[in-house]
Amino acid sequence: MRRPSALLVMDPAYYSVQFQEPQLRRLHELVELTDPIVTNDLDTPHVRSRLREVEVLITSWGCPQLTTERLADAPLLRAIFHCAGTVRTFVTEEVWRREILVTNAADANAVPVAEFTLAAVILAGKKAPFLAQDARRHRDDWSYVSRRGELTNRGRTIGVVGFSRTGRRVVERLRALEVDILVADPYADPDEVSAAGARLVALTDLLPLCDVLTLHVPSLPSTRHLIGAAELALLRDGATVINTARGAVLDTAALERECVRGRLDAILDVTDPEPLPATSPLYDLPNVMITPHVAGSLGSETRRMSESALDELERYLTGRPPLAAVTADEFTVSA
Repeated sequence: MRRPSALLVMDPAYYSVQFQEPQLRRLHELVELTDPIVTNDLDTPHVRSRLREVEVLITSWGCPQLTTERLADAPLLRAIFHCAGTVRTFVTEEVWRREILVTNAADANAVPVAEFTLAAVILAGKKAPFLAQDARRHRDDWSYVSRRGELTNRGRTIGVVGFSRTGRRVVERLRALEVDILVADPYADPDEVSAAGARLVALTDLLPLCDVLTLHVPSLPSTRHLIGAAELALLRDGATVINTARGAVLDTAALERECVRGRLDAILDVTDPEPLPATSPLYDLPNVMITPHVAGSLGSETRRMSESALDELERYLTGRPPLAAVTADEFTVSA
Protein backbone atom coordinates (compact mmCIF):
# COMPACT_ATOMS: atom_id res chain seq x y z
CA MET A 1 0.00 0.00 0.00
CA ARG A 2 1.38 3.41 -0.98
CA ARG A 3 2.10 6.01 1.70
CA PRO A 4 1.31 9.54 0.53
CA SER A 5 2.62 12.66 2.21
CA ALA A 6 0.29 13.97 4.92
CA LEU A 7 0.05 16.88 7.33
CA LEU A 8 -2.02 17.12 10.52
CA VAL A 9 -3.73 20.51 10.82
CA MET A 10 -5.23 21.13 14.25
CA ASP A 11 -4.64 22.74 17.60
CA PRO A 12 -1.58 21.00 19.09
CA ALA A 13 -3.48 20.56 22.37
CA TYR A 14 -6.11 18.46 20.60
CA TYR A 15 -3.40 16.56 18.74
CA SER A 16 -1.86 15.44 22.03
CA VAL A 17 -5.22 14.10 23.21
CA GLN A 18 -6.45 12.60 19.94
CA PHE A 19 -3.22 10.99 18.79
CA GLN A 20 -1.57 8.82 21.38
CA GLU A 21 0.69 5.80 20.82
CA PRO A 22 -1.81 3.45 19.11
CA GLN A 23 -3.15 6.16 16.79
CA LEU A 24 0.33 7.50 16.00
CA ARG A 25 1.64 4.03 15.20
CA ARG A 26 -1.19 3.43 12.76
CA LEU A 27 -0.81 6.91 11.27
CA HIS A 28 2.89 6.32 10.50
CA GLU A 29 2.00 3.02 8.86
CA LEU A 30 -0.43 4.76 6.50
CA VAL A 31 1.30 8.00 5.48
CA GLU A 32 4.64 9.78 5.23
CA LEU A 33 5.08 12.47 7.85
CA THR A 34 7.89 15.03 7.91
CA ASP A 35 8.53 18.17 9.94
CA PRO A 36 6.18 19.60 11.00
CA ILE A 37 3.87 16.68 11.69
CA VAL A 38 1.18 18.94 13.13
CA THR A 39 0.40 22.65 12.84
CA ASN A 40 -2.48 25.08 13.19
CA ASP A 41 -0.72 27.80 11.18
CA LEU A 42 -0.72 27.35 7.42
CA ASP A 43 0.88 30.70 6.67
CA THR A 44 4.50 30.25 7.79
CA PRO A 45 7.06 29.85 4.99
CA HIS A 46 8.07 26.40 6.24
CA VAL A 47 4.51 25.07 6.35
CA ARG A 48 3.68 26.63 2.97
CA SER A 49 6.66 24.79 1.50
CA ARG A 50 5.57 21.58 3.21
CA LEU A 51 2.05 21.89 1.75
CA ARG A 52 3.40 21.65 -1.79
CA GLU A 53 4.06 17.92 -1.35
CA VAL A 54 0.97 17.04 0.71
CA GLU A 55 -1.75 14.80 -0.69
CA VAL A 56 -3.67 14.29 2.55
CA LEU A 57 -4.70 16.61 5.38
CA ILE A 58 -5.83 15.16 8.69
CA THR A 59 -7.72 17.88 10.53
CA SER A 60 -9.44 18.51 13.82
CA TRP A 61 -10.52 21.38 16.06
CA GLY A 62 -8.36 24.43 15.44
CA CYS A 63 -7.89 23.92 11.71
CA PRO A 64 -7.73 27.34 10.00
CA GLN A 65 -9.98 28.10 7.06
CA LEU A 66 -8.80 26.51 3.81
CA THR A 67 -8.95 29.63 1.69
CA THR A 68 -8.18 29.80 -2.01
CA GLU A 69 -4.81 31.37 -1.18
CA ARG A 70 -3.86 28.61 1.24
CA LEU A 71 -5.02 25.85 -1.06
CA ALA A 72 -2.89 27.33 -3.84
CA ASP A 73 0.09 26.14 -1.80
CA ALA A 74 -1.26 22.56 -1.87
CA PRO A 75 -1.55 21.61 -5.57
CA LEU A 76 -1.38 17.87 -4.82
CA LEU A 77 -4.06 17.87 -2.11
CA ARG A 78 -6.66 15.19 -2.79
CA ALA A 79 -8.31 14.36 0.55
CA ILE A 80 -9.16 15.83 3.96
CA PHE A 81 -9.96 13.49 6.85
CA HIS A 82 -11.51 15.36 9.77
CA CYS A 83 -11.13 13.93 13.29
CA ALA A 84 -14.14 15.84 14.60
CA GLY A 85 -17.71 16.69 13.62
CA THR A 86 -18.61 19.65 11.48
CA VAL A 87 -16.23 20.89 8.78
CA ARG A 88 -18.13 24.15 8.32
CA THR A 89 -15.52 26.20 10.16
CA PHE A 90 -12.73 25.56 7.66
CA VAL A 91 -14.02 24.00 4.41
CA THR A 92 -14.60 26.60 1.70
CA GLU A 93 -16.07 26.68 -1.80
CA GLU A 94 -12.58 26.20 -3.19
CA VAL A 95 -12.43 22.76 -1.58
CA TRP A 96 -15.59 21.71 -3.40
CA ARG A 97 -14.47 23.35 -6.65
CA ARG A 98 -11.31 21.28 -6.62
CA GLU A 99 -13.34 18.13 -5.84
CA ILE A 100 -11.21 17.31 -2.82
CA LEU A 101 -12.56 14.39 -0.83
CA VAL A 102 -13.76 15.46 2.64
CA THR A 103 -14.84 13.11 5.43
CA ASN A 104 -15.73 13.76 9.04
CA ALA A 105 -16.09 11.78 12.25
CA ALA A 106 -19.56 13.03 13.15
CA ASP A 107 -20.85 9.47 13.50
CA ALA A 108 -18.23 8.75 16.14
CA ASN A 109 -19.03 12.01 17.94
CA ALA A 110 -22.73 11.09 18.03
CA VAL A 111 -22.01 8.16 20.35
CA PRO A 112 -21.23 10.08 23.59
CA VAL A 113 -23.96 12.64 22.82
CA ALA A 114 -26.53 9.85 22.56
CA GLU A 115 -25.21 8.28 25.77
CA PHE A 116 -25.46 11.62 27.59
CA THR A 117 -28.95 12.19 26.23
CA LEU A 118 -30.18 8.77 27.36
CA ALA A 119 -28.87 9.53 30.85
CA ALA A 120 -30.58 12.93 30.78
CA VAL A 121 -33.90 11.38 29.72
CA ILE A 122 -33.74 8.83 32.54
CA LEU A 123 -32.83 11.49 35.10
CA ALA A 124 -35.62 13.73 33.77
CA GLY A 125 -38.18 10.98 34.31
CA LYS A 126 -37.17 10.78 37.97
CA LYS A 127 -36.74 14.59 38.16
CA ALA A 128 -33.36 13.80 39.70
CA PRO A 129 -31.45 16.99 38.74
CA PHE A 130 -34.22 19.14 40.16
CA LEU A 131 -34.71 17.08 43.32
CA ALA A 132 -30.97 17.42 43.87
CA GLN A 133 -31.44 21.19 43.82
CA ASP A 134 -34.38 20.88 46.25
CA ALA A 135 -32.21 18.84 48.61
CA ARG A 136 -29.88 21.78 49.09
CA ARG A 137 -32.73 23.79 50.61
CA HIS A 138 -34.74 21.09 52.36
CA ARG A 139 -32.00 19.28 54.24
CA ASP A 140 -34.02 17.84 57.10
CA ASP A 141 -37.28 16.92 55.36
CA TRP A 142 -37.79 14.77 52.27
CA SER A 143 -41.45 15.60 51.84
CA TYR A 144 -40.49 17.88 48.94
CA VAL A 145 -40.19 14.76 46.78
CA SER A 146 -43.97 14.76 46.26
CA ARG A 147 -43.95 18.23 44.71
CA ARG A 148 -42.29 17.12 41.47
CA GLY A 149 -45.15 14.96 40.21
CA GLU A 150 -44.90 11.31 39.27
CA LEU A 151 -41.30 10.14 39.32
CA THR A 152 -41.10 7.45 36.67
CA ASN A 153 -39.82 6.56 33.23
CA ARG A 154 -42.27 3.78 32.50
CA GLY A 155 -44.98 4.83 30.06
CA ARG A 156 -43.45 8.22 29.32
CA THR A 157 -43.57 9.80 25.87
CA ILE A 158 -40.22 11.01 24.58
CA GLY A 159 -40.19 13.45 21.68
CA VAL A 160 -37.03 13.41 19.55
CA VAL A 161 -36.65 16.41 17.25
CA GLY A 162 -34.26 15.49 14.46
CA PHE A 163 -33.60 11.99 13.16
CA SER A 164 -29.95 12.90 12.71
CA ARG A 165 -26.88 10.78 13.45
CA THR A 166 -27.38 11.51 17.12
CA GLY A 167 -31.17 11.38 16.97
CA ARG A 168 -31.07 7.87 15.52
CA ARG A 169 -28.76 6.69 18.25
CA VAL A 170 -30.94 8.27 20.92
CA VAL A 171 -33.96 6.41 19.56
CA GLU A 172 -32.04 3.14 19.55
CA ARG A 173 -30.97 3.61 23.16
CA LEU A 174 -34.42 4.69 24.30
CA ARG A 175 -35.72 1.30 23.23
CA ALA A 176 -34.17 -0.08 26.43
CA LEU A 177 -36.89 1.83 28.32
CA GLU A 178 -40.65 1.23 28.40
CA VAL A 179 -41.44 4.50 26.65
CA ASP A 180 -43.29 5.73 23.58
CA ILE A 181 -40.85 7.38 21.17
CA LEU A 182 -42.00 10.05 18.72
CA VAL A 183 -39.78 11.67 16.08
CA ALA A 184 -40.28 14.97 14.26
CA ASP A 185 -38.08 15.52 11.20
CA PRO A 186 -39.30 16.73 7.77
CA TYR A 187 -36.42 14.90 6.05
CA ALA A 188 -36.81 11.53 7.77
CA ASP A 189 -38.15 8.38 6.12
CA PRO A 190 -41.16 7.04 8.07
CA ASP A 191 -40.07 3.44 7.44
CA GLU A 192 -36.56 4.10 8.77
CA VAL A 193 -37.98 5.79 11.86
CA SER A 194 -40.36 2.88 12.41
CA ALA A 195 -37.55 0.35 11.97
CA ALA A 196 -35.55 2.20 14.62
CA GLY A 197 -38.42 1.85 17.08
CA ALA A 198 -40.19 5.21 16.88
CA ARG A 199 -43.09 6.89 15.12
CA LEU A 200 -42.68 9.86 12.77
CA VAL A 201 -45.13 12.73 13.40
CA ALA A 202 -45.34 16.44 12.71
CA LEU A 203 -43.65 18.70 15.24
CA THR A 204 -46.95 20.35 16.23
CA ASP A 205 -48.44 16.91 16.89
CA LEU A 206 -45.39 15.73 18.84
CA LEU A 207 -45.09 18.64 21.28
CA PRO A 208 -48.39 18.29 23.21
CA LEU A 209 -47.72 14.58 23.79
CA CYS A 210 -44.21 14.87 25.23
CA ASP A 211 -43.10 14.29 28.77
CA VAL A 212 -39.52 14.85 27.60
CA LEU A 213 -38.45 16.78 24.50
CA THR A 214 -34.88 16.21 23.26
CA LEU A 215 -33.32 18.20 20.42
CA HIS A 216 -30.98 16.77 17.77
CA VAL A 217 -30.98 19.14 14.80
CA PRO A 218 -28.03 21.09 13.34
CA SER A 219 -27.64 24.82 13.73
CA LEU A 220 -28.74 26.27 10.40
CA PRO A 221 -30.60 29.46 9.44
CA SER A 222 -33.70 27.29 8.97
CA THR A 223 -33.45 25.78 12.47
CA ARG A 224 -32.73 28.94 14.45
CA HIS A 225 -35.32 29.10 17.26
CA LEU A 226 -37.03 26.03 15.84
CA ILE A 227 -38.32 25.61 19.37
CA GLY A 228 -39.62 29.03 20.30
CA ALA A 229 -42.39 30.48 22.43
CA ALA A 230 -45.21 28.95 20.37
CA GLU A 231 -43.62 25.51 20.43
CA LEU A 232 -42.82 25.60 24.14
CA ALA A 233 -46.40 26.63 24.86
CA LEU A 234 -47.58 23.38 23.28
CA LEU A 235 -45.65 21.27 25.79
CA ARG A 236 -47.59 19.87 28.71
CA ASP A 237 -46.99 21.25 32.20
CA GLY A 238 -44.00 19.63 33.87
CA ALA A 239 -42.34 18.53 30.62
CA THR A 240 -38.54 18.58 30.43
CA VAL A 241 -36.64 20.14 27.52
CA ILE A 242 -33.21 18.60 26.83
CA ASN A 243 -30.77 20.31 24.47
CA THR A 244 -27.53 18.56 23.55
CA ALA A 245 -27.57 19.85 19.95
CA ARG A 246 -26.87 23.56 19.46
CA GLY A 247 -28.06 26.43 21.60
CA ALA A 248 -29.54 28.45 18.74
CA VAL A 249 -32.21 25.87 17.91
CA LEU A 250 -33.92 26.81 21.19
CA ASP A 251 -35.20 30.31 21.95
CA THR A 252 -33.43 31.10 25.22
CA ALA A 253 -35.69 34.01 26.19
CA ALA A 254 -38.83 31.93 25.62
CA LEU A 255 -37.40 29.05 27.64
CA GLU A 256 -36.46 31.42 30.46
CA ARG A 257 -40.05 32.61 30.71
CA GLU A 258 -41.45 29.08 30.91
CA CYS A 259 -38.85 27.91 33.43
CA VAL A 260 -39.21 31.00 35.63
CA ARG A 261 -42.94 30.26 35.77
CA GLY A 262 -42.08 26.72 36.82
CA ARG A 263 -44.14 25.24 34.02
CA LEU A 264 -41.24 23.52 32.26
CA ASP A 265 -37.97 21.94 33.35
CA ALA A 266 -34.76 22.02 31.33
CA ILE A 267 -31.50 20.11 30.99
CA LEU A 268 -29.14 22.19 28.85
CA ASP A 269 -25.69 21.13 27.71
CA VAL A 270 -25.65 23.86 25.06
CA THR A 271 -27.04 27.38 25.26
CA ASP A 272 -27.42 30.54 23.18
CA PRO A 273 -25.21 32.42 23.81
CA GLU A 274 -22.63 30.01 25.16
CA PRO A 275 -22.04 30.46 27.98
CA LEU A 276 -25.15 32.31 29.08
CA PRO A 277 -24.73 35.80 30.54
CA ALA A 278 -24.08 35.79 34.27
CA THR A 279 -27.42 37.54 34.73
CA SER A 280 -29.47 34.74 33.15
CA PRO A 281 -32.19 33.52 35.52
CA LEU A 282 -31.63 29.96 34.28
CA TYR A 283 -28.54 29.61 36.49
CA ASP A 284 -30.50 29.97 39.71
CA LEU A 285 -33.68 28.08 38.90
CA PRO A 286 -34.22 24.77 40.75
CA ASN A 287 -35.89 23.27 37.67
CA VAL A 288 -32.91 23.85 35.35
CA MET A 289 -29.67 21.89 35.00
CA ILE A 290 -26.85 23.44 32.94
CA THR A 291 -23.64 21.67 31.95
CA PRO A 292 -20.75 23.30 30.02
CA HIS A 293 -21.07 21.56 26.63
CA VAL A 294 -19.71 18.20 27.78
CA ALA A 295 -22.03 15.76 25.97
CA GLY A 296 -19.83 15.49 22.88
CA SER A 297 -16.49 13.73 22.60
CA LEU A 298 -13.97 14.62 25.31
CA GLY A 299 -10.79 12.94 26.54
CA SER A 300 -10.48 9.34 25.40
CA GLU A 301 -13.76 9.69 23.47
CA THR A 302 -11.97 11.96 20.98
CA ARG A 303 -9.68 9.09 20.02
CA ARG A 304 -12.72 7.24 18.71
CA MET A 305 -12.98 10.12 16.23
CA SER A 306 -9.29 9.91 15.30
CA GLU A 307 -9.67 6.18 14.68
CA SER A 308 -12.71 6.86 12.50
CA ALA A 309 -10.67 9.31 10.40
CA LEU A 310 -7.84 6.78 10.11
CA ASP A 311 -10.36 4.18 8.94
CA GLU A 312 -11.42 6.57 6.20
CA LEU A 313 -7.79 7.25 5.31
CA GLU A 314 -7.15 3.53 4.95
CA ARG A 315 -10.21 3.15 2.73
CA TYR A 316 -8.92 5.96 0.53
CA LEU A 317 -5.47 4.37 0.24
CA THR A 318 -6.92 0.98 -0.68
CA GLY A 319 -9.32 2.36 -3.28
CA ARG A 320 -12.52 1.79 -1.32
CA PRO A 321 -15.31 4.39 -1.16
CA PRO A 322 -15.56 6.52 1.99
CA LEU A 323 -18.22 5.82 4.61
CA ALA A 324 -18.53 9.39 5.90
CA ALA A 325 -17.95 11.68 2.95
CA VAL A 326 -19.20 15.25 3.29
CA THR A 327 -20.59 17.02 0.22
CA ALA A 328 -21.44 20.62 -0.53
CA ASP A 329 -25.12 19.71 -0.84
CA GLU A 330 -25.23 18.32 2.69
CA PHE A 331 -24.33 21.73 4.11
CA THR A 332 -27.95 22.81 3.63
CA VAL A 333 -29.37 20.15 5.98
CA SER A 334 -26.57 18.99 8.29
CA ALA A 335 -23.93 20.37 10.58
